[in-house]
Amino acid sequence: MKKTLVTLALLASGAAVAKAPLTVEHLNQFNKLHDVVLSDDGRFLVYGQTNAGFSPADNSSDLYLMDLSNLNKVTRLTQSAGRESQLQWANDGQSIYFVANRSGTNQVWQLPLYGGEALQLTDLPLPVDGFKVSNDGKQIALELSVKPGCQNLQCTLDAKAADAAKKDTAMAYDQLMVRHWDHWLTPYRSHLHVAALGKGAVKDATNLMSEWNTDIAGIKEVAFTPDNARLVFSAKIPNADQAWHTNYDIFMVPVNGGEKQNLTASNPAWDAQPSFSSDGRFMAYKAMSKPQAEADKFSLMLLDMVTGQRKELAPEFDRSVSDYKFGPDNRTVYVTTQDVGQYSIYAINTGFGDVRKVYGDGTAGALNVAVDKIVFTNHKLDMPPEVFQLSLDGSSLTQLTDINADWRQAVQFGDYEQFSFKGANDDTVYGYLVKPWDFDAKKKYPMAFLVHGGPQGSFGNMFNERWNAQMYAAKGYAVVMVDFHGSTGYGQAFTDSISRDWGGKPLEDLKKGFEYIVKAQPWIDGDRACALGASYGGYMMNWIAGNWPTGFKCLVNHAGLYDMPSFYGSTEELWFPEFDLGGQAWNPESDYQKFNPAAHADKWQTPMLVIHGLKDYRVPYAQGLGAFTNLQRKGIDSRLVIFPDENHWILNKDNRVRWYNEVFQWLDKYTKP
Repeated sequence: MKKTLVTLALLASGAAVAKAPLTVEHLNQFNKLHDVVLSDDGRFLVYGQTNAGFSPADNSSDLYLMDLSNLNKVTRLTQSAGRESQLQWANDGQSIYFVANRSGTNQVWQLPLYGGEALQLTDLPLPVDGFKVSNDGKQIALELSVKPGCQNLQCTLDAKAADAAKKDTAMAYDQLMVRHWDHWLTPYRSHLHVAALGKGAVKDATNLMSEWNTDIAGIKEVAFTPDNARLVFSAKIPNADQAWHTNYDIFMVPVNGGEKQNLTASNPAWDAQPSFSSDGRFMAYKAMSKPQAEADKFSLMLLDMVTGQRKELAPEFDRSVSDYKFGPDNRTVYVTTQDVGQYSIYAINTGFGDVRKVYGDGTAGALNVAVDKIVFTNHKLDMPPEVFQLSLDGSSLTQLTDINADWRQAVQFGDYEQFSFKGANDDTVYGYLVKPWDFDAKKKYPMAFLVHGGPQGSFGNMFNERWNAQMYAAKGYAVVMVDFHGSTGYGQAFTDSISRDWGGKPLEDLKKGFEYIVKAQPWIDGDRACALGASYGGYMMNWIAGNWPTGFKCLVNHAGLYDMPSFYGSTEELWFPEFDLGGQAWNPESDYQKFNPAAHADKWQTPMLVIHGLKDYRVPYAQGLGAFTNLQRKGIDSRLVIFPDENHWILNKDNRVRWYNEVFQWLDKYTKP
């Protein structure tokens, strides 16, 4: 830590310094982007920047305006103590809307871009969780947490007051779900409201779904129709089966209330993210086809609002759409999708379904399209997120921001490369190798073998705080990450192949990937290797312990599943295990025992570090405790680290420092010569 502070002081003074390996302190100090939004005319960009303390004088979170006709012109729009979020451009391009806590709770504000103070648009008795302003600027859709059945906001306030007056602390439930991620569910739900904008701040709003006991899928899944007369939103129909199905539908409701029309009733799987072309002709949305699946391919659907014709765009395009935006011609849709270890941008023609790759290096996000350009964020294994610009044909790549220029001057990253090999079923499997930061081909280096979670996921070409590959390279490890069967971005069949086969093909891929990389890179010491993983990656640590017990010198298991039947009874989203493992835990044809690490606990012998958050309700802490109990009872060197205030991830910066320190102490214990 002392060395890091000295480096910062030298940088602040302008003195030249030698680059140093990445530390967890560095990882806590890079600046972050949020809410990157492009004006409709494509000239101006507004983005949020949260400064993490690299410069001691600036530890703020504010909004910035960039003139894309003059890239050197960047104006700081806000300098308030709070954080602005959920940015939206006003239709005339003269102001922006955002949510901020400037009056005691989160409310909606409007800021003129060319002089003047921010105007408070809402002054509601409840905090605003999200909003959308209509195209004509006359109405606002609001996401508010309210008591189902309440016809007005006062009813919810009365219910909250009654809750606060209770003398007991009991929570009672009549149906699942009862908790989610890191919190027990309350009687309140996120509902869609609407209010008129005019003179004075909005003080009340109409609930468009007061009789429903379910949540909307979020304000990002809400859109005004082009005539501003109706709203469309994604949600589950009220029922008692919320915990074991994924059937989100898209509904349309008049802004003055009334019947909610289900636009996707014929699809029993997940429908999401509706939006309209600017000419009003089409509504696009994403749709899965497999009921109960959460990692199925999200196809892009197009509904003609004039003829009622519905079609899937580019059905042969074997990638799952993440985000999308209509192009200025309303006949091209630009999408982001995972793509062979990258997050790429593609263009899809709505008429013929032609697909064209626009960009594919690193992880693209925050997609914006206007007039003649695409603006997006991008990050890579050796670069935190920055904003970039492209022409619509994919040419003229320009980096627009460099908010971590000083930060990068202090850090030396390891070089990285993508590799491939023949895995299970002789299929081509990809992975990434990151070399130690001070790599010397004449030396031998130990290996950190990272296994991603999901299980349908990918580490890929990205900069990640929680599982940052460069952190291991900075400690002198060769970092190997294999995208085994089940990983995303390699076609839907490859992703689907892990379902009902958790301990089969994925483990074979990991073994073959390990063997391949040690042979292909003789500077890697395969006899000094430790494997690490979280969630499904943690499950794989437990599975490796019983099914590849001599493969590694040590294991690191974060939030890993240990006993599959008990996991089923204590997790929250039952659709996931029921789809991936073949039904309920009592189903004799299911995989809960077939791929149960606890059933192979007698064969465990590898030292293991077990880490878990007490507020993890996806993989409850008893899973980590079970693994540690087995290790201790068998006399295997092991350590249990519990974070009482963390959920499935480590989010607190100080906890992140402790997490990495615990991990590296464990790795060093078993891999040093």
